[in-house]
Amino acid sequence: MAGFIKKISKTAGHLPGELIHIGENTGKKVKVSVMDYDPDAFREKTDINIDEALSFKDNNSITWINVDGLHELGIIEKIGNKFGLHSLTLEDIVNTGQRPKFEDFESYIFIVLKMVMFDDKNKEITAEQVSFILGEDFVVSFQEKEGDVFDPIRERIRKAKGRVRKMKADYLAYSLIDAVIDNYFSILEKLDDKIEIIEETLISNPEPNTLGDIYKLKRDIIFLKKSIWPLREAVNSLERTESDIISENMGVFFRDIYDHTIQAIDTVETFRDMVSGMLDIYLSSISNRMNEIMKVLTIFAAIFIPLTFIAGIYGMNFEFIPELKWKWGYFMALSIMFLLGTGMLFYFRKKKWI
Repeated sequence: MAGFIKKISKTAGHLPGELIHIGENTGKKVKVSVMDYDPDAFREKTDINIDEALSFKDNNSITWINVDGLHELGIIEKIGNKFGLHSLTLEDIVNTGQRPKFEDFESYIFIVLKMVMFDDKNKEITAEQVSFILGEDFVVSFQEKEGDVFDPIRERIRKAKGRVRKMKADYLAYSLIDAVIDNYFSILEKLDDKIEIIEETLISNPEPNTLGDIYKLKRDIIFLKKSIWPLREAVNSLERTESDIISENMGVFFRDIYDHTIQAIDTVETFRDMVSGMLDIYLSSISNRMNEIMKVLTIFAAIFIPLTFIAGIYGMNFEFIPELKWKWGYFMALSIMFLLGTGMLFYFRKKKWI
């Protein structure tokens, strides 16, 4: 949350619509790729300059322009001029602190999502902002860095599988959004595995580092909720829009991704409740373990109190003590101590205290 506030504060004092890149600058070159298709033909260009990419807009086909990297503002400006994008739209594209949202500008539709990925190297969840510009016959996607979840869609376009080559740009936008949302479930499955492992540890042998694992899991769930929760409103607006850019028959598809969004939110809420319960289980386990230790120590103390009492009496430095000069007094005292300790152990076991 602190990082998010810092992103917002960087825009203070600047004019509305002023392009200021707020986000990670990897220093890598911005990559632009194009996929242009219709039911009968397909063309693909990767790592091309922006002018060549924008030339595809004049074709009578569906054009998908993908931009990996937002730090070169000149490229964003050229795209904005070519497609007639509002200055506030361009500002939101380069400001990666946006929450998921939907905006209808009549000539185009602007959609912002959070694409969540799992970093296998660092074992953590990462998220990047993905923005979509949907027009009558084009889709422009903006990503913070290279790497996404759209490869299956690219393959369907290349091999003319499914409906994507036969449908308009709105179906392409639906497919891209659906891919982002479906990937949430892959992340949720990994979190589910983590929860199972931690639960087994809590039941069998809770350790101090288990508490750190629980808090890390809790942060991941909060982070994921922050990315998914606002998406419900955006997808709902997309389903109910009356824009001419989206065909009437697309309503059923957008309702489907809305249902997936609700399902993902419900799963996140369930995980949050489970993690809260895991904290209670951890505290209870530690408390029970401490009680067991205290019970053992108490039993030892209870056994040795009478033995110490006997030893204390005969350890006093008085000259006239009964049995002090008796030949068998030492062995009698030891026997009494042994029988007393053994008797107390049997009594504790009969009461099921040990």
